[in-house]
Amino acid sequence: MRIMGLDYGSVTVGVSISDELLITAQGIETIHRKQENKLRQTLARIEELIKEYDVGRIVLGYPKNMNNTIGERAIKSEEFAEKLRKRTGLEVILWDERLTTVAAHQILDLGDVKVKDRKKVVDKIAAVLILQGYLDLLSQQKENQEDSE
Repeated sequence: MRIMGLDYGSVTVGVSISDELLITAQGIETIHRKQENKLRQTLARIEELIKEYDVGRIVLGYPKNMNNTIGERAIKSEEFAEKLRKRTGLEVILWDERLTTVAAHQILDLGDVKVKDRKKVVDKIAAVLILQGYLDLLSQQKENQEDSE
């Protein structure tokens, strides 16, 4: 089983997938849509990727405000998570994604990626950062469990 990471934006969804050992996250693609509320094709593409990669769980970025409050984007993410649960039957975990887009831009700066090319990959990189954070937590929990045995 693999885990899928999603960075849900107003007109894009960045997609990442874990390896089978749940150690690393890889960016897969960025799904684009013309309007924010037009989700049918986006959900259909996510379902295709779930089947293709044998995904058993989804980690969805949860954009809380810096003061830990819930804003409009977080509410939209909650609604999208519910649509994903109903459509796929999979567990959807909301993962605090504060500053992942900032970190993705910093990574692109380090890689000297041109500004005009960044829009193509920034959401996918943010999805990788979201999923990698979750995978790192799983790894830490596993280590702690082994240490206590």
